[in-house]
Amino acid sequence: MKKHTTENLALAGLLIALGTVLTFIKVFHLPYGGSINLCASLPVMVFAYRSGLKWGLGAGFTFSVLQLLFGLDALKGVSAATVAGSIALDYLLAFTVLGFAGLLRGRLKSHAAAFTLGCFIAGMLRYLCSFLSGWILWSEYADANFSPVLAGLPGQTLACLYSLVYNGSYMLPDIFLNCAVGFLLMQFAGKFILKGTEAPANAA
Repeated sequence: MKKHTTENLALAGLLIALGTVLTFIKVFHLPYGGSINLCASLPVMVFAYRSGLKWGLGAGFTFSVLQLLFGLDALKGVSAATVAGSIALDYLLAFTVLGFAGLLRGRLKSHAAAFTLGCFIAGMLRYLCSFLSGWILWSEYADANFSPVLAGLPGQTLACLYSLVYNGSYMLPDIFLNCAVGFLLMQFAGKFILKGTEAPANAA
């Protein structure tokens, strides 16, 4: 048990560090926050699938704290309530949910399919956190930066659409990129990734 814990801690540290490095490799960056990174979430999700839900959520939370430390500059000049809400939704919750990537392990015969769907679920949960943040906390930016075609909509409706579209414009491609790479990774290197773990009886 002690050896297993030590191995998980070492692997978590390595993959969290890798994910943190990948966050600085931006494929696409939006002017008001948000970007498509080079599969920065994938290392944490791989760890979650390999080590289980509890370990995955712990790794996701640790990853979220690091993302918060690197993203503090984005919270300058806003109210204390917005800062608190953003820390919770844009960072702590948004990255902790990456631990749900391992949710379907053992429920499907194919590890590649189970991991890909797990990545999709985790990614959509992160998208939900960012959507709620944009709608509740950052709605003031909707009128200034959103499409003038929809400018006549009521404030809350416009804010909802603004957050849905703005966050979706980078998060949905990011989710599909992680899913595609995750599928290929588990399809061709799954045996190596899962080596030493206790595979469920009904998993391939």
